[in-house]
Amino acid sequence: MTLVLDASAFFAEIPPLDGPIATTPSVVAELTDTHAKCRFEALSAAGGLRVREPREEDLSRVDAAALRTGDAGGVLSGTDRDILALALELSAVLITDDFAVQNVAHRLGIETRSIRQRPARPIRWRYRCSGCGRYWKEPGGDCPICGASIKRKLK
Repeated sequence: MTLVLDASAFFAEIPPLDGPIATTPSVVAELTDTHAKCRFEALSAAGGLRVREPREEDLSRVDAAALRTGDAGGVLSGTDRDILALALELSAVLITDDFAVQNVAHRLGIETRSIRQRPARPIRWRYRCSGCGRYWKEPGGDCPICGASIKRKLK
């Protein structure tokens, strides 16, 4: 079984990983501390780690799923989109502690494993005006009724 690693896998002390491992160039760019870079280098030197870009069609599927879960629009980073798309392409298990990533992964049928956090349960978001309390279907900056900001809330 192939594993796709988020940056958190390189920052944390996790047990040795068996089997094929993959990540994206955007994850590698996030590895700024020495420990994370060393962990990346060790996995690369062992020969089991591949770094590759995700396919555009998989990125489109991730974007569509993120819209449906309410995790689009600034919640998922470009790196989050990349690892989700790569896991989708490779039918891999995604290793991440990011709850938004796990939420979209659930929607896409991607198996996830947490490193240090409890596993996230699937979440549906609602959008509520912080002023008048009205609910909206879409995230948006300001309420068209009262002008207060619209906030994301658990459903």
